[in-house]
Amino acid sequence: MDPRLDLDLLRSFVAVLDVGGFARAAQVVHRSPAAVSMQIRKLEDTLGRRLFDRDTRNVRPTADAEILIGYARRMLRLHDEALEAVRRPEVAGRVVVAAPDDYARALLPGPLGRFGALFPRVEVEVVCAQTTLLLPMLAAGTVDLAFVSRTRGVTGDLVRVEPMVWVAAPGSDIHRRSPLPVALYESHSPARLRATEALDRAGIDYRATHSSPSLLGLLAMVEADLAVAALARCSAPAGVAVLDMRHGLPPIADLEVVLSRSAGSRRPACEALVELIIGGSKAPSPPGPTPEVDSQPRFAK
Repeated sequence: MDPRLDLDLLRSFVAVLDVGGFARAAQVVHRSPAAVSMQIRKLEDTLGRRLFDRDTRNVRPTADAEILIGYARRMLRLHDEALEAVRRPEVAGRVVVAAPDDYARALLPGPLGRFGALFPRVEVEVVCAQTTLLLPMLAAGTVDLAFVSRTRGVTGDLVRVEPMVWVAAPGSDIHRRSPLPVALYESHSPARLRATEALDRAGIDYRATHSSPSLLGLLAMVEADLAVAALARCSAPAGVAVLDMRHGLPPIADLEVVLSRSAGSRRPACEALVELIIGGSKAPSPPGPTPEVDSQPRFAK
């Protein structure tokens, strides 16, 4: 009998690749890590190919996994769109969806484009604001759904794990200065906390030269060569230099992006969008500009 690809197995496979591990993928597909591991093994048995190289700390996709992922995403997307196409005449109304401006470009266009095609009778409003502002808006019901960074007390479905990177103006030597000038998001921002914790752990003397709730505010300081900044990798624009340990800057903890809901979001239009984002496969966002990787080593202070 010819092998058949099970869509549930493919959904877990895509989740493992998207979030970089079995435990995090288990949150995405609402299964236990052990169940996800069993699903991956079953998929490997079906294909007769190993899909991941595993050790105690890392899960790395094999060449066969890289071949399969594109087909898996398309199969899952077609499956989900077929289901939604049957339901779309029934769904109407309005949804207010929100995200910080540094997530908006990476997270919103794909899902909203597919949603608009499937549910043309639903009006979608988009709000851009930082996580610290979106949480009270969710509590008040001003927005229905919000992509926010996971912090203590924040609940929601895991959407993706977003690495953070240090950026500077191209060709800048600002990373050699002491104290290090740093442009930071506003107080209590998860991104700010991760950046300062990384600097404190590394024992790097720094000063906050700028604080802003806006990505554009941080980029203005970076492009003026007045500071380095810690950004989500998806929001680092073309032309900036990405700095790392070779420049004396420490690694920063990843951000977990979750989809949180207001109490009033249990409406058909909201449920349909949530199912498309969380229940369906996450197609890769349009590739952003590739930042310049600065290989110039940092000199000793």
